[in-house]
Amino acid sequence: MTPDTVSVPADRVTLDGDFAVPASARAVVLLPHGVDNSRQNRRSQSIATELHTAGFATLLVDLLSESEKRRDRQPGEQRFDVGLLARRIVATVDWATIQPATRSLPVILFGAGAEADAVLGASADLPERVLTVVVWGARPDPTADAVKRVRVPVLFIAGGQDTALLRLAEETVHHMEGPHSVRTVPEATHLFEEEGALDQVITTAREWCDEQLRAAPEA
Repeated sequence: MTPDTVSVPADRVTLDGDFAVPASARAVVLLPHGVDNSRQNRRSQSIATELHTAGFATLLVDLLSESEKRRDRQPGEQRFDVGLLARRIVATVDWATIQPATRSLPVILFGAGAEADAVLGASADLPERVLTVVVWGARPDPTADAVKRVRVPVLFIAGGQDTALLRLAEETVHHMEGPHSVRTVPEATHLFEEEGALDQVITTAREWCDEQLRAAPEA
């Protein structure tokens, strides 16, 4: 389906997003970008398409405004400010939860690569509004305060060939008090560029989200 281009107010700037809500959507998945790539990259678009087919609404959002992307001085300063990015994810969740098409839907946060710490930080601040978090290809900081505060269920997906990342994911969940799981794509490296690897990531993430949706009424 063709998403709508939207503007999300956050932290006194406006963030660009792509918003798509299929009929009978079961939840809205937020996929933030801004550290490694933009929301318009092919992999993110592919993930969103697969999620639509599975009955999920999606909001792909760039966490930096257009003026911030163009700014030349001190390159990289804002894009690696985890606190700032986490606040903008919180603002994006706020936006999604007041939209008529998604205000009654559970919120799921996806984070890949460098966005993982910001996604975990935002989920720690929104325990009542975020259903679950899925991160993959990530190198989170296991000592971060936000990791200890996360209470929502978290799934880490790691490439089985990236033993360093796998150890880091296992160390991170060791500091979490909420429900968590670490699952692997056996033949993949941390970028999941091998044939079929990204499909396995999407399948694993979808199955986890289905589990959390089924458990939500019981909770």
